[in-house]
Amino acid sequence: MSVSFCRLCHSPVSDFFTVQKRHYEACLHCHAVQLDVASLPTPAAELALYQTHQNEVDDPRYQAFTAPVTTAILERQKSTDIGLDFGAGPGPVVAHQLTRQGYQIIGYDPFFQPDKIALSRQYDFIICCEVMEHFHHPAESFALLRKLLKPGGVLYCMTSLFHEQLDFKQWHYKNDATHAFFYHQQSLHWIRDQIGFRHLENDQKLILFSR
Repeated sequence: MSVSFCRLCHSPVSDFFTVQKRHYEACLHCHAVQLDVASLPTPAAELALYQTHQNEVDDPRYQAFTAPVTTAILERQKSTDIGLDFGAGPGPVVAHQLTRQGYQIIGYDPFFQPDKIALSRQYDFIICCEVMEHFHHPAESFALLRKLLKPGGVLYCMTSLFHEQLDFKQWHYKNDATHAFFYHQQSLHWIRDQIGFRHLENDQKLILFSR
């Protein structure tokens, strides 16, 4: 029997949970939970699911949901700073809100804004709002995000974290089949220490990594 490994910290994983033919594994080191490789959606299936999302940039509910990221950027970044919206999908609500406040935001999304020219420069800040849980290869993705940040730049993330007291069976966050990786507090520390971020801040779903 082959041994599976965490796609973040590369440590061994154990069987954790199965639902609707999706099998989850738990990392024994960074305590993340991941979809096993066989359960990961294909790009075509992933795109089809994203196209069902009803995330309109002018929807007040969607704006309120993403407000922790928008507010943190407005409080910390100058309007002259250049930002990258990484993986925002068809409804880049945070970028939309910031643009209205005079910020310059460049978008990149592998499905909806796939122009990789956006990945050829560095940014003062990066938006990664409800995106990191979709990473099939989180270690490589966070290494790329760090590379795209200027020294002193900040990566603004938002996701729901996994913890041991969570009733995973009832957890709504796992029900989205495109959610491939659930981070634990220990996972965030691993990202900071091993990917090479200088500082980590975590306030509930809002996560900030500074280069």
